[in-house]
Amino acid sequence: MSLIYKIALTMIQNVGHITAKHLLTRFITPEAIFKATKQALMEVPGVGAITAQHILSKEALKKAREHLKFIEKYQVQVLFYTDDNYPFRLKNCDDAPILLYYRGTADLNHPRIVSIVGTRMATSYGKLLCKQLAEVLAPYGVLVVSGLAYGIDVNAHQESLSHGIPTVGVLAHGLDRMYPQVHGAIAKKMLLNGGLLTEFPPFTNPDKENFPKRNRIIAGISDVTIVVEAASKGGALITADIANSYHRDVYAFPGRATDPYSEGCNFLIKTNRAGLISHAKDIPYFLGWEEPLLKPVPVLEELPEELNPLEIKILKLLKVSDLDIDQLSGQLALPQSQLLLHLLNLEIEGLLVSLPGKRYQRC
Repeated sequence: MSLIYKIALTMIQNVGHITAKHLLTRFITPEAIFKATKQALMEVPGVGAITAQHILSKEALKKAREHLKFIEKYQVQVLFYTDDNYPFRLKNCDDAPILLYYRGTADLNHPRIVSIVGTRMATSYGKLLCKQLAEVLAPYGVLVVSGLAYGIDVNAHQESLSHGIPTVGVLAHGLDRMYPQVHGAIAKKMLLNGGLLTEFPPFTNPDKENFPKRNRIIAGISDVTIVVEAASKGGALITADIANSYHRDVYAFPGRATDPYSEGCNFLIKTNRAGLISHAKDIPYFLGWEEPLLKPVPVLEELPEELNPLEIKILKLLKVSDLDIDQLSGQLALPQSQLLLHLLNLEIEGLLVSLPGKRYQRC
């Protein structure tokens, strides 16, 4: 029964996280709030006659009962602000949500939590950095958090899973849906090694105003936020600014001055809002982590189904070492004019990157 009152507290009209915390300070438990008198409620900062009437109307309790059916059916964990299993890092933030909905296996109070964020228009450079981060961080026993959005976010989740790192996606909507829908498959994998977390109750759409709220959870739940690629504006910069306001470490990879998706990273570094990292190995060093805690996990090879046998062979050759186009042409016995078409397709798929001197490298 107490769960109903916890959920209902987040559904009272005109009551946000701050007012909810004032109510808890005065009445101790959510149940006591709904059983208080109007006069007692109005003694709480931020609660006037109209808000008190919303509490007494029991409309929030009715909504909570509807959501409880979904929560019980899908075994959703409800993490309340005063519960022991509520993420302690997030609890230290003034604007922490009063309640979280969670599905997954990862410990949200994991000893080492790293958030990785960036642009939705990830380039081959950004994807390569995500891969390097996963390779370096895997032995340190970390939990990786991101927003399960297009681009850097989903690449961070994918590389984490490939390297055996538990990874949690923070959503801007309820757990009854997935946005974008195309990430449904990876979300299911994350439930087995990581999880999905949100402050939004079931049946909540991914409305525009929800994403900045989502970003504060990404920043607040982790020890450090790493910005891989970011344009001059966007959610990654918002997350970095929030992390700074929480006095958390923020680091960014620099990019060329002419790269539009490195403008944000370069700006963060230039304005001392993020420390500069030139390689993923900088993270354990800057955070003072000692020797790796775990043995490296073999990487799971996952290639798109639409690749043809020749393209798969190209990727296998590049897995051993970088090669230039002459070497690839010779080993494959294929004219360069035909080979270039396959190399271009693989680069578009984000599976390899072209280097100076007509050399190619696996991402």
